[in-house]
Amino acid sequence: MAVPNYQKIMLPLLKLAKDGEDHLMREAFEQLAKIFELDEDDRKELLPSGTQTVWENRVGWARTYLKKAGLVEYKKRGSFTITKIGKDVLTQNPSDIDNKFLMQFPDFVKFKTRTKESDTEDPDEKTPEEILEYSYQNLRDTIAQDLLSNVKSCSPEFFERLVVDLLLNMGYGGSRRDAGEAIGRSGDGGIDGIIKEDKLGLDAIYIQAKRWENTVSRPEIQKFAGALIGQQAKKGVFITTSSFSQGAKEYANRIESKVVLIDGERLAQLMIDYNIGVSKIKSYEIKKIDTDYFTEE
Repeated sequence: MAVPNYQKIMLPLLKLAKDGEDHLMREAFEQLAKIFELDEDDRKELLPSGTQTVWENRVGWARTYLKKAGLVEYKKRGSFTITKIGKDVLTQNPSDIDNKFLMQFPDFVKFKTRTKESDTEDPDEKTPEEILEYSYQNLRDTIAQDLLSNVKSCSPEFFERLVVDLLLNMGYGGSRRDAGEAIGRSGDGGIDGIIKEDKLGLDAIYIQAKRWENTVSRPEIQKFAGALIGQQAKKGVFITTSSFSQGAKEYANRIESKVVLIDGERLAQLMIDYNIGVSKIKSYEIKKIDTDYFTEE
C-alpha cells in the first residue's frame, strides 16, 4: 500500500490519542504504519532531499495541522496529547478529517489565512518559481509558529539564554561571556539585562525579556522607558513571546529613547533568520539560462 497523504492520516492519528495520554511520535509511526498496512519499502521511501522518509514527514504534518486546529497539543518534545476540542471531535464520529473539516476551527482558519492569498489560486496559473516561493513561505510560517510554541513552554531562564544567543548571532554583545554575564543581572526596575551594541562595546543596549501570554500594554513600556532614563541610556529592546497593544507601540514611537519592540511573531522569524532553535536540512539554488553565454558574435 502506498504512503497515504497527510490528510488521510489525521483521523487515525487523533484516534491514537483518544485516551488522553501523552503519545510519542516514534510510537505513532509504528502504530499508524500497521493501520495503513505499510511494508518496509513504503516506510523507507525518502523525500527528494534524502533527509527524511516520506512516511515520517506526512505523519509529522498531520500532527502539525491537528495542532493548528487545536485538536492536539505538544506538552513534551516529540509527542502529542489530545485536547478537549479533539475529544469533542471524536464524539462526533467523523468519517474523515481533512483541511476542509478543520476550517470550522478559528485557529486553523487563522493559520491558513496567514499564507498568501495566491495559494488558493489554480496551481496551473503559477510559474514553478512562484509555487516554490509560496510553499517556502508556508513552511516558514509553520516553523515559526511551532518555534514560538516551544519557546513559550520553556523556563524564563532558558528564554533569557535564548535572547542572548539570538542577539549574539545578530552581531551584538561582543563575546558570549560578556553577554551571559550581563543578561538578567542588573535587577534595575524594568531592565533584565545589558548587552553591547557592537564587539567594541562603544554603546550599550538595555534589554527587557518577557515570556508572557498576555498582551504587553503601555504601562510596561513606560516602566522600561523610565528605567532607561535612570541609566541615562538611549537604546532599549523589549522582547516578548506575546504581542504589544497599540498604545504600547504608539508610546514607543513617541519617546526620545530608541525602544525597539519585538513580539512573539517577529521573535520566531528572527530565530529562523539567525539559526536559533532550527537547523538547515536542505538548500536549493534557483537557476536560469544565461542568455549571454549563448550569444554568438
